[in-house]
Amino acid sequence: MSEGSVRAIFPELDAIEDDSLRSGVVDAWTTAMEEHDVDDLAAVPWLPPTQRELRIEDETLVGHVRDVTAGSVALAERLTERRGDRLDLDLDVVVAGALVHDVSKLAEFDGMDDTPVYDLLGHPYYGVHVVARVGLPVEIAHIVLSHTSRTNVELATIEAEIVRRADEVAAAAIRWRATDDLRTV
Repeated sequence: MSEGSVRAIFPELDAIEDDSLRSGVVDAWTTAMEEHDVDDLAAVPWLPPTQRELRIEDETLVGHVRDVTAGSVALAERLTERRGDRLDLDLDVVVAGALVHDVSKLAEFDGMDDTPVYDLLGHPYYGVHVVARVGLPVEIAHIVLSHTSRTNVELATIEAEIVRRADEVAAAAIRWRATDDLRTV
């Protein structure tokens, strides 16, 4: 997949004002796609083990990433409106972090099958490697690493906290399809 294709599939990239940060996000996705022979990013599933368990196999990674990004931006913008100068928040970091928070899944799954990366390393370590390799700032790597409870990394920035909470809500929205009580899934 080309840079243009990644830009088309994630129109949220246009919200990133910093050109190098925007390019780094695109580079992270194209690098991960090339390394794992992913031709069609839109066809990549969201989270195969959960999708199999809940019988919701039509959920996609792109849809989830876009939901997380939309939720992150909405939360960041609302907090900025309400807290003003009392909140030192970098919206570019929020958007970039949300867009790459799950780039690791390209290494963790091959279609609906788990890979050794998922089995032995888990989520999201490959993503940290990719974002560092393409030269994204450590703040973005921190968002990738701390966005999940599968690591012991504590959230250190407001941007990381926002992305993690948006990710949790977006994942709950997917799980909601399989239940009328989120405590059951």
